[in-house]
Amino acid sequence: MSWETDLKGHPCFNRSASTRYGRVHLPVAPRCNVKCRYCDRRGDCPNESGPGAASRVLCPDEALAELKRLMARDQRIRVAAVAGPGDPLANEETFHTLDLVHREFPELIKCLSTNGLLLSDRVPMLKALGVKSVTVTVNAVDPRVAEPVYEWVRYRDETYRGRQAAARLVLNQLEGIWRAVRLGLAVKVNTVLIPGVNEGHVAEISRVVKGLGVRLMNVMPLVPRAGFRDLPAPGAAMMRAARTAAGAFTPQMDWCRQCRADAAGLLGECGRI
Repeated sequence: MSWETDLKGHPCFNRSASTRYGRVHLPVAPRCNVKCRYCDRRGDCPNESGPGAASRVLCPDEALAELKRLMARDQRIRVAAVAGPGDPLANEETFHTLDLVHREFPELIKCLSTNGLLLSDRVPMLKALGVKSVTVTVNAVDPRVAEPVYEWVRYRDETYRGRQAAARLVLNQLEGIWRAVRLGLAVKVNTVLIPGVNEGHVAEISRVVKGLGVRLMNVMPLVPRAGFRDLPAPGAAMMRAARTAAGAFTPQMDWCRQCRADAAGLLGECGRI
């Protein structure tokens, strides 16, 4: 796949597309298999604008109906994605939704965001459903750095904690990215910059994922909440330093808006399903 051609209308993979083309996040995936200490998944909240927030969870048929409505009124939509509010790959509704969308709108770019725990297992199915791009949130490639970020990880009916949880997640993420790239999906890596936790590790993440074939990296500032509510958000200088260090290996996305799981329209707009 020539990802530059196939994803030219994807506002999260192409800077020039971000002011011209829109995306729809279909909130059909409520369950999650990883507890990140910065994550506060919730329903509707007027003051919440970041990842994990959604006014409601839709069933696949409802999601398709909403997408049809949005497509009819906004000709800028180029991407249909599943980004939560939980992890898409931990919810069978994700695959049903993608199947419906692919049958109805084969021309749309299909995309999803994931923590990567189940990516290696699910890549063939994603490929068959027309998914062209995947975003994986990788906050560390060393379990020692990852350990404070995650409270627990549930994988194949077993719950891991501490260093074991971090090691399991990191291993699965890297294997999943490698397999996704080999099957022709374009992969972007998101990294949450957490002061005092992984701020000195971002360049290493970039180096490792670049070696796996990742095309783009998005270093995002921590939104202090949940278990990390007492940590400071990284300042502009820290963000610039992290992106510069990471940019030595992987091209950087610096136009991210940290969208909700039910976002719709252009990145700079506040539209929701």
